[in-house]
Amino acid sequence: MADISVHVTSYNASSERKISLSWTITQLRARLEPVCGIPAGYQNITFRATESAPPIAVSANNEDAVTLDELQFAPYGILNVDDTRPAGARANYTDVSAVEKFEMDYEDYESRTDSVLAWKKRNQLGRFDPAREQEIASKQEQYAAEIQEREIAIGKRCQVNGDRRGVVQFIGEVIEIPQGGLWVGVRYDEPVGKNDGSIAGVRYFEAPRGYGAFVRPTNLEVGDFPEEEISLSDSDEEM
Repeated sequence: MADISVHVTSYNASSERKISLSWTITQLRARLEPVCGIPAGYQNITFRATESAPPIAVSANNEDAVTLDELQFAPYGILNVDDTRPAGARANYTDVSAVEKFEMDYEDYESRTDSVLAWKKRNQLGRFDPAREQEIASKQEQYAAEIQEREIAIGKRCQVNGDRRGVVQFIGEVIEIPQGGLWVGVRYDEPVGKNDGSIAGVRYFEAPRGYGAFVRPTNLEVGDFPEEEISLSDSDEEM
């Protein structure tokens, strides 16, 4: 008999496989074991011709004698394999937390000529770009000028992107944000922020979770902005 393709699913695996309708159920179990990691004696197998079709139990009193062509198998159906062992006895092949990872010493990595770091150095990209330092300095001057122009100062009421209101709590660099430059830390009146005044575990100001944000001075206006309900708009210039 010709082989057919079926989709094999289990807790640990999901893949398309070819099976032969001439196989017995016993032979199918033996071939499924290395695919899903479930020993043949603990497999509860069902087959569905389509997603919406009722499952058919793939079992028999004498599984050495019953072949798959007797069980209404169809091409591209779904063959599901459940593990009947107690939860504590099942292998979890998706958890890689205990797998030993290879780690290279940074000095060894830096000395290699075939790494991404070496490629960036050769092509003067990122922090190896000679113009980058000047660009960063120029941005810092621009942000500093905006802060002065807009009279942004710690303790002042403010409005961000025209709708979210709060109080300025911080002005300065936040080295944990890759974009660099100067940021203004705002404690919002409502939970429309993105953090609690900290980034990557480093605290810059105090705020409840979801009330803090770091915004560019361009997006902020200080003034007499009383507390009120505000919308949940978002911005790419906010962290």
